Amino acid sequence: MTSRREPRLADAAEIAAEQGLTPARVSSLYTEQAENTAGKAFPEPVDKRGRARLWDHAEVTEWFAHRAPARLAQHIPPSLAQDTLLNAAEASRYLGYKNPNQVTTFVRDHPGYFPDADVIEEKGTTENPYRRQLWTVRTLQAWIATRPGRGRRAGTKPAPPLPVVPVDGDPDELLGASQAAALLGFKSVGSFSSSLSQGNLPLLKTTDGVAEAGRQKGRRRWTRRRILEQAAARSKK
Repeated sequence: MTSRREPRLADAAEIAAEQGLTPARVSSLYTEQAENTAGKAFPEPVDKRGRARLWDHAEVTEWFAHRAPARLAQHIPPSLAQDTLLNAAEASRYLGYKNPNQVTTFVRDHPGYFPDADVIEEKGTTENPYRRQLWTVRTLQAWIATRPGRGRRAGTKPAPPLPVVPVDGDPDELLGASQAAALLGFKSVGSFSSSLSQGNLPLLKTTDGVAEAGRQKGRRRWTRRRILEQAAARSKK
C-alpha cells in the first residue's frame, strides 16, 4: 500500500502571492475570524517555520475557492465557442480565479467537486509520461451554474445515484470516492468531498493508493477496511 504524500505547506507570503493579497491580510483572515465572509473559519495552521505560521496549501486554497462566489459573481467569462477545450490553467482563468492552479487543486484534492475532464491526453515520453486534462467551455459553464454551495437551479440534472457497495467485501479492496460516500452514508459524492475537505473524516486523510488507469487515473483510493473504520468512528459521535 502507498500512503498519501505529505501536504504542501505554505506561509502567509506564499498564500498572499497566489491570492493577490498582502501577507498581513492573510494573517488577519486567520486572527480576525469574524471578518471572513465564507461562513467557515480560516484553516488552522499545521506547523511553523521559525515564527511564521504554515498552512496546508490545499485547505487554504479550498477556503478561498468557497469564499470566491461573491467575488466571482461579477466575473464575466470571455466569449468562446462552446466546444473550445481549455487546460487546467486556462479553465482557472476562464472561471475568474486568480490562482492558475485552482482547477488542478479541485481535481487533485476534492474528488467529485469539479467535473471530470472532457478530454485526457497522454503526453510526455515512456520514461516521463504525464496527462493533460481538458474541459470544454460548455462543461465549465454548466459548473458555474450549478457548483456546490450555490444551490441547484431549475432544470439542472440531479447528482447520479451512489453505487451499492457491500460492507462484507474484500477489506483490502481499494475503493473510490463514490464507493466511500455510499459506505459512509452520504447522499452524494459532493457532500462526501465537502466533509472530507473540512476535516470531518480524519481516518481518510491518509490514502491507500490511486487509480492507475482510465478517467479516474490519479484519483485517491482507500481500502474498504479504512472506510469502515471511519464509518464506525462517525457512528460513535
